[in-house]
Amino acid sequence: MHRLSLDGPWTLTAVAGPLPAELEGVEVPAIVPGCVHTDLRRAELIPDPFDGDNESLLAWIGRSDWAYERVFDAGDLGGDDRWDLVAEGLDTFATIWLNGHLVGHTQNQFRSYRFDVVPYLRPTDNHLRIVFSSPVVRAESLARVHGELPHVNHHPYNTVRKSASNFGWDWGIDVATSGIWKSIGLESWSGVRVTDVRPLVGIDGSTGLLDVHIGVEWDGVPTTAELDVELRGPEGDLCARATVVAEGEGVASARLLVDDVQRWWPRGYGEQPLYGVSVGLSGAAERWSGRVGFRTVELQTPADRAGTAFRIVVNGERIFVKGANWIPDHAFITEMDAERYRRRITDATDAHMNLLRVWGGGFYESDDFYDLCDERGVLVWQDFLFACAAYSEDDVMKVEVEAEAREAVTRLSPHPSLVVWNGNNENIVAFAEWPSWRPLLRGRPWGDHYYREVFPRIVAELDGTRPYSPGSPYSYDDYLSPNDAAHGTMHIWDVWNVLDYTEYTRHRPRFVSEFGFQGPPAWSTLTRVVHDEPLDPFGPQMLVHQKADQGNLKLERGMAGHLAAPTNIDDWHWATQLNQAMAIRFGIEYFRSLGEHLTGAIVWQLNDNWPVVSWAAVDFDEHRKPLWHALQHVYQPRLLVARGDAEGVTVSLSNDDPEPWAGAVTVVRATFAGEERARAEVPAEVGTRSHAELVVPEDVLREWDVAREMLVIDAPGFGRAIHHGAEVVDQVLDADPLEVSAHHSDDGWVVVVTARSLVRDVTLLVDRADPSLSVDTGLRTLLAGETAEFRVRGNAGDVASLTSPLVVRHANAFSAAASNVVRA
Repeated sequence: MHRLSLDGPWTLTAVAGPLPAELEGVEVPAIVPGCVHTDLRRAELIPDPFDGDNESLLAWIGRSDWAYERVFDAGDLGGDDRWDLVAEGLDTFATIWLNGHLVGHTQNQFRSYRFDVVPYLRPTDNHLRIVFSSPVVRAESLARVHGELPHVNHHPYNTVRKSASNFGWDWGIDVATSGIWKSIGLESWSGVRVTDVRPLVGIDGSTGLLDVHIGVEWDGVPTTAELDVELRGPEGDLCARATVVAEGEGVASARLLVDDVQRWWPRGYGEQPLYGVSVGLSGAAERWSGRVGFRTVELQTPADRAGTAFRIVVNGERIFVKGANWIPDHAFITEMDAERYRRRITDATDAHMNLLRVWGGGFYESDDFYDLCDERGVLVWQDFLFACAAYSEDDVMKVEVEAEAREAVTRLSPHPSLVVWNGNNENIVAFAEWPSWRPLLRGRPWGDHYYREVFPRIVAELDGTRPYSPGSPYSYDDYLSPNDAAHGTMHIWDVWNVLDYTEYTRHRPRFVSEFGFQGPPAWSTLTRVVHDEPLDPFGPQMLVHQKADQGNLKLERGMAGHLAAPTNIDDWHWATQLNQAMAIRFGIEYFRSLGEHLTGAIVWQLNDNWPVVSWAAVDFDEHRKPLWHALQHVYQPRLLVARGDAEGVTVSLSNDDPEPWAGAVTVVRATFAGEERARAEVPAEVGTRSHAELVVPEDVLREWDVAREMLVIDAPGFGRAIHHGAEVVDQVLDADPLEVSAHHSDDGWVVVVTARSLVRDVTLLVDRADPSLSVDTGLRTLLAGETAEFRVRGNAGDVASLTSPLVVRHANAFSAAASNVVRA
């Protein structure tokens, strides 16, 4: 087999649509892989789509038709019998012409395509032209022809097999793209070729089992072919080899055994040894290669007295999930590279996360994403790409969905990190409970066939080593609400939308697969794209970058009762970021206090796909928001949490650690100035990966002045928890509690802060000094006399900028007693 890449320079031409006059007939230099937006931007023919209100100004791009063209030489055509044009990803409605001959059509962004082009190919001067129809116009046309089905947001994205969030979401820009978004090229071959490889792992005692399933295709009448399979250990040593003979069309299989196999574990539970697998036709230089990790995985949903559990079990051990939902990390997905993926996965692992859920409105992600998760021990929950909508079950859609699912399951089968396939996001609960759905459906099919029949059948057939779940949320019984807290997985969105974040405690979930609270991106990220004068939460450009319904009103409402209302934009920005962190910290601390009743939490969301006010912990410009620091705290293996008020306080010890713990928990009631008022020591012990609780003695709580006093709780090996009996707004806090200095370090700066009295949630917004800076820690609460160091990486800034009150922030400013702002 020989490959000729057609990646690289192409030309782009507008074909039809509401085009600017200056673009008609203009050939634009293009780069493949890429998309129309990035090519036009690179040619300086459009402004930055992310800036200001350019989103609406550039909507014509998604309503236009575009042609990509390239001339290439194929060389000697006599060596092989077959020449295939192989397109790994076309976005989305493409018509392909080679030397004036129609090659084929495509209509699914999530599939690859292969076309035999021998009749049309010549040695030199081949002209390849791919015309992309407008995705927005096509989606709207299909909705009119077949009748619109329920969906969120404004475009009928559910009529087409294209990333849903590419049409805009409640955190995402509407930039419906077209283009050659993955590699394209020619493959020549004769006789037989390997089409795909599924290396499926199992374990029997200490022996690793590798069942390698190899798809083959023949050019002409099938005969026989010999295939060579190799397995190499984590150090590269040859572990096993097999030869298998493929006869006729279909799949050849080989089983390889590994004695004393090294098991692959999620991070925090063990190591991640990866074994290399390669497959090729005997005597051929070209080989398929991949990596596997030997592990078992189960999804257990047993009934118990509390309802229905949801447990991810790896190698027989239940995993407590500390995760985040993953959305596309760039609105123009072709701008992603391996290094950006590496930085995002690092954001997850630095925050002690062990699972990422690839949400159903995005993509089956890049191999770079799954490879990194394999290496880092980050579990992957993979949605099939159906989200918040009803989907047609007509014959055309069924064919596309089946082909797409088969390719995705096959491609991702080697990755040990992938542990759950999930049918959809919120479609089952929408059918059951969203009031607009069933009247609009009028009895029509809505996609359930895919979730209950197609996907489980394909997963079982192609990769029976992994579990399948019909949807999220889901209660694992057709006679229960799909979003019942007591059963299976739950999404919690009444908090944020209508309830105060303390109302997380009204739910008692078994597993939370979505919940979140909004906050703005870093100041530099926000002001890079929002230019309202003066800057205001409800300015026109600000609201372009706030996609949630009444989002900034919900931000204001969410602060009420917690923080005094800010009176200027600088304080608004810090207060809303802080409140986002406080809300999620409160929620996850509560979830972890539920002990074994709850087996995991997946926060919405890790990342952003453009500069926007959103639920993300890391913004588009890669700044870790205060929320990220909150997640780093609440996802640590050992967490100490206190809950309650002056009438009674319970201390929870959550131990997601392989070692048990026993010792004394010290509880001190003290003033904000540091004067001790009461003390107690309570013995406690907690088992391996377990949970324990104790009650604070009543004597400690007697006469607790919650406005001026706190509980300081220490447990060696767990660290410290500071429990407040009142919200920030109701405490008498010092408005100017810090002494601050800064000095150079090897990789940047060290900012030193010392507390004169209690100071809550000290955080450095270092991007306000310079957007290139980053800081190692945040949300540090200090007692009177304590000092903390913040390590700032980067060479920019100076002492004055790094110690500025706009950089060194804390929650004390939002105490009504300590500020000049009015209570929210």
